[in-house]
Amino acid sequence: MVNRPNVVAVGTIVWLGSEVMFFAGLFAIYFTLRSLAPDLWASEREFLNVPFSAVNTIILVLSSVTCQMGVFAAEKLRPRRKSWKISEWGMVEWFFVTYVMGAIFVIGQIFEYATLVGEGIALNSNAYGSAFYLTTGFHGLHVTGGLIAFLLVIGRAYVVKNFTHRDAVTAIVVSYYWHFVDVVWIALFAVVYLLPN
Repeated sequence: MVNRPNVVAVGTIVWLGSEVMFFAGLFAIYFTLRSLAPDLWASEREFLNVPFSAVNTIILVLSSVTCQMGVFAAEKLRPRRKSWKISEWGMVEWFFVTYVMGAIFVIGQIFEYATLVGEGIALNSNAYGSAFYLTTGFHGLHVTGGLIAFLLVIGRAYVVKNFTHRDAVTAIVVSYYWHFVDVVWIALFAVVYLLPN
């Protein structure tokens, strides 16, 4: 029997390739606008709360760890915990922790947006505002999509009578997406918050 790759996993990887191109376009917009108005970038970046965003970034990156722990549990066909010991948690528990961490990240991003708007930096205020909100906002929408996917996978684990390899593949595919979203944010954080003027 020929061992073929899972169609859903391959399709997800191909789709994520298109997402790479989408974010590459956003990065191109950001760098183009930045090169045209370096003084604007220097003055507006002073309003960014880098320590706050760094903590938010750490939370999102650690959520990739909990997500992967959920994948390991799913691969062992362990959808739910066997006991209260963390070493015996199932996919559902790990994915729930991942969900909470992702939600904290989104709430942090909303708080940051509210603070920046209060400082006069809005989507339509200038080129910097447009570039900042487009790049980070589309990423935030992707994180929100990931949170919805986690809820669907967790719900599915409760609905199915027997958790099978097919269900595990669904969890694995969601983890591909989540890890992708995390890697994109690391790049965004480095460019938007850390890159010197």
